[in-house]
Amino acid sequence: MATIQFYQKPGCATNARQRRMLEAAGHTVIAKSLLAEPWTAEALRGFFGSTPVTAWFNPAAPRVKSGEIVPAKLDAASALALMLDDPLLIRRPLVETEGQRCAGFDREPVTTLLGDPVGDDVEACSRPPVSVSCPDPVPSSISPSQ
Repeated sequence: MATIQFYQKPGCATNARQRRMLEAAGHTVIAKSLLAEPWTAEALRGFFGSTPVTAWFNPAAPRVKSGEIVPAKLDAASALALMLDDPLLIRRPLVETEGQRCAGFDREPVTTLLGDPVGDDVEACSRPPVSVSCPDPVPSSISPSQ
């Protein structure tokens, strides 16, 4: 079984469900706050591999949903700069294990960790389809180890 660094948005029900799936498969999950991590462009870029820039973004991020940010119009450097400024834009979870990294729950190494296929709804938001987003965590309640 693997030890997994799991960067999540604290309070996100979908990330909690994904974390439980990995734990149920026998893995040790070390959950960390995606929002509290001191990201650099180089460190963040390592999670995206060869995926297109559009796949780096959380499609449910308020600034993406509103059309303020259009991932298809961005190059890699611009995308990373926006994400460093606003981590809610980052597709989550970010997963790191045994030298492999990914953004999202529907690609390697996650698919191997869970056994393929993992199902179509592993990234679907757990909240009902309403216009209200998940609440932002209170900054003082986020510890770097979450």
